Amino acid sequence: MDQVREQAGKKPASSGIGKRRAAAKVDRAPNYDKRRKEISEAAARVFNQRGFRGTTISAVAEELSIDRASLYYYISSKEELFDELVREVSEENVAMARKIQASKQTPPEKLRELILELMRAYARSYPLLYIYIRENLGDVADKRSSWAQYMKQINRDYDDAVISIIEEGYRDGSFKDVGSAKIVAYGVIGMVGWTNRWFKPDKAKIDADEVSRIYADMVISGMTATPAKPNGKSRVGSTAGVSRGK
Repeated sequence: MDQVREQAGKKPASSGIGKRRAAAKVDRAPNYDKRRKEISEAAARVFNQRGFRGTTISAVAEELSIDRASLYYYISSKEELFDELVREVSEENVAMARKIQASKQTPPEKLRELILELMRAYARSYPLLYIYIRENLGDVADKRSSWAQYMKQINRDYDDAVISIIEEGYRDGSFKDVGSAKIVAYGVIGMVGWTNRWFKPDKAKIDADEVSRIYADMVISGMTATPAKPNGKSRVGSTAGVSRGK
């Protein structure tokens, strides 16, 4: 019902709200950034409670105890707000992953730092990235298709950075070749992403750094331990050469 009322009660084009919003972004009027941050945090709470589809501008306004018209001064739609917030955090994560990949650390050190920084990002931006994980990018409205395509590329760029670290470890022998670097990378990313089912920074008994330490120890120990030889035979075959087949 909120969504129906929202469509019926949209601001008129002649209201000038869009122009005032654009001017405020350029001039950075006093308290604009502060208020925008408050709106972002409130929207994140509502997105987490209702999901993307169940969230409305009215619900965000209610969370902030302000009227909907005042909210339109800062944002044009829930899609704009959600997309902008997720894009910014995701771009930061890719930049961090590439920095780690290009560093002079050993592959195990790189993988450990990457797991740490990814878990920190989930905690720092909570719950935005967790909400994003649950969204289906293949089922967004046409007007958001360019955003969805861009985010798919961002995801691929992040995957590539992790895959490259695994492959580097295969090449220099610091990781035992357990199979496709792509599958290993997806496993690491998925393991950290699964924390969306239980990790709440303000309620968890351990913090993001401790979670990442446990995960990093588990993954890296498993990839650097001397492999067992069933029946006295070593593992046959290697998929490292085809791990990048996308």
